[in-house]
Amino acid sequence: MSLFSPEEQAVAQHFRIILADDHQMFRRGVKRIVQENEELEVVGEASDGLQLLELIKQSPPDLVIVDVSMPNLRGLEATREIKMNYPEVKVIILTMHKDKEYLYHALSAGAEGYLLKEDADVELIAAIKTIRQGGAYISPLLAPQLTDIFLERQRSREGEGRVPTEILTTREREIIKLIAEGKSSKDIAGLLYISSRTVHHHRANIMRKLNFKKTADLVKYAIQKGYTSAEGY
Repeated sequence: MSLFSPEEQAVAQHFRIILADDHQMFRRGVKRIVQENEELEVVGEASDGLQLLELIKQSPPDLVIVDVSMPNLRGLEATREIKMNYPEVKVIILTMHKDKEYLYHALSAGAEGYLLKEDADVELIAAIKTIRQGGAYISPLLAPQLTDIFLERQRSREGEGRVPTEILTTREREIIKLIAEGKSSKDIAGLLYISSRTVHHHRANIMRKLNFKKTADLVKYAIQKGYTSAEGY
C-alpha cells in the first residue's frame, strides 16, 4: 500500500535518505522500515558523523536520519554542519535521549524532526511524510519537554541582564575554553573535528548570546565560569 496519495507519489517516489548510526543492527532495522515504502529509498549509510558529511558532499539526499551519539563527529554537530552547507537537506534526529537539553539543542541546530528510537517502528514513516511536506515532527512522548522549552525561551526573553549558563551549548562551552587557552580557529577546528567555518559560526553565536565585543571578554567569562584557568593564554 502506498504511503502517499496519487498526486504525491510523483514527487515522493525519488525521496532519497541517508542513515547515520554507529550500530549496524539498528541501521538495518531502520532501513527495513523505510524500504517497506516504495516511494522512499535509502541511498547511503554512515557509522559516524564525518562519514555522513562525506556521503552528503558526494550526493546530497533529501533527508538524513541521524543518531545523537556517534564517534568522530556527534549527531548534533553533524546537523549544524549539514544545515550550514546544505540547508535544503532535511534532518531527523533518531535517538534514545529523552532529555529536554538534547531536544533543545536538536531544534537549535536546525533539525526538522526529533524521534525516540523506541518509537521508530510506529512514528518514523509519519515523521518522514510530515517533513517531506514541509512540516516538523517531534515525538509525542516529548510534548511536555517541548512545552518547557517554549516557556523557558519566553522567560529568557522577558529577563533582562541575566545570562544563565544554559544559554550556551556544550559545544559552545568547549569552544570558549579553547579560545581562552589561546587556540586559533584552525586549531579548534582540528581538535573538535569540525570546519573552521563552523568555529567562526559558533564564535559569532557566543559573542551574540553573551553580548560581548572582544575576545578578552570571552577569556574573562571562561575563567569566571571555571571552564579554564587560561594559564597558557
